[in-house]
Amino acid sequence: MTAPDLHRTISAVWRIESPRLVAALARITRDVGLAEDMAQDALVAALEEWPKSGVPDRPGAWLMTAAKRRAIDHKRHEDMRARKEEAIGRDIDARTLEGPDFDSALDDDIGDDLLRLIFTSCHPAISSEARTALTLRLLGGLTTDEIARAFLSSESTIAQRIVRAKRTIAEKKIPYEVPRGMELGARLASVLEVIYLVFNEGYTATAGDDWLRPALCDDALRLGRVLSGLMPDEPDVHGLLALMEIQASRSGARTNAAGEPILLLDQDRSRWDRAAIQRGLASLARAESLREARGAYTAQAAIAACHARALIAEETDWTRIVTLYDELFRIMPTPVVELNRAVALGMALGPARGLEAMDELVAQGKLDGYHLLNAARADMLERLGRNDEARSEFERASSLTQNQRERALLLARAARCSG
Repeated sequence: MTAPDLHRTISAVWRIESPRLVAALARITRDVGLAEDMAQDALVAALEEWPKSGVPDRPGAWLMTAAKRRAIDHKRHEDMRARKEEAIGRDIDARTLEGPDFDSALDDDIGDDLLRLIFTSCHPAISSEARTALTLRLLGGLTTDEIARAFLSSESTIAQRIVRAKRTIAEKKIPYEVPRGMELGARLASVLEVIYLVFNEGYTATAGDDWLRPALCDDALRLGRVLSGLMPDEPDVHGLLALMEIQASRSGARTNAAGEPILLLDQDRSRWDRAAIQRGLASLARAESLREARGAYTAQAAIAACHARALIAEETDWTRIVTLYDELFRIMPTPVVELNRAVALGMALGPARGLEAMDELVAQGKLDGYHLLNAARADMLERLGRNDEARSEFERASSLTQNQRERALLLARAARCSG
């Protein structure tokens, strides 16, 4: 294996294993910042060792063992400092560190560990923005740059939020646990936001060479399912799970054999996972039965269900989708919702109407630098036969995205306008 191939492999392993590694270490050390440091140390060890010995058969277990050694060293250092200073060091259970369960931690059911880590990161003592940024970093394995793009924010701002969140957890000694009673409900909104952002990063990667990152979708879905079991009477939990199940049902049709993106209206719907759609529709029905008025996730799931029920693109009920976006905007009045509603308007009432709504966003300065606004305008312009303008918008959109697959798709559509 060449050095570049090896580094790509290590990077892929790290993205998959790091959330489980940090979650397991946080359970053992009771220190989120320390857990991430130990996980990073294990990564450094892999970068040094694997080029010489090759990638092990069980890379996650190898990383856990390396982190274990670091944790034991840390424990010994703390004990020595405690003896010298006659003070109490950080309380890490050495028997847990040295027992066989530590070595096999990655083989256990890690759902509870991940949920504990999410709820710890979403403690109300931490600001809302910092909660989400920290959890995306720890649970999603995302880089600071990827999180910044998910938030439409700067990398330095996100980095500062993560540092502040870790400091707050340490200073306030926030317990590593899933809260109960009223406190559980109070933290739920942030937890759901984090899970959905992780899912979205897997569903359409903000950067890199791949259009999809299935491991992130799988992590988000697993967390959503565990959470629905934990809170069976909470409609928003079922609404989010419904949305993710229905969205994930399209994964097999969203790329071709070469990994190139296929847009929704061009997908072979026979390749959609009907079992996942049925699970999603069942969760949607459950959410709607628990509350008369839809929450934000349930409304989005209802929109996704309109697409799922259409066996061919031409059968899509775009008029109902516009109505659902009107409902969603009353709940969540954001420019991105406005943009999605404008797209639906263009499909229901014609591209001129959709373009008009998008131009209002442009005039108001909303979503400046957001490549999907340019891409959506380009699509409407192309439908209107205004190909020169469409080409310019596709090219502008391609310059703003950091995903290589998406850039290639946008440039191909620009070229088609020229043709």
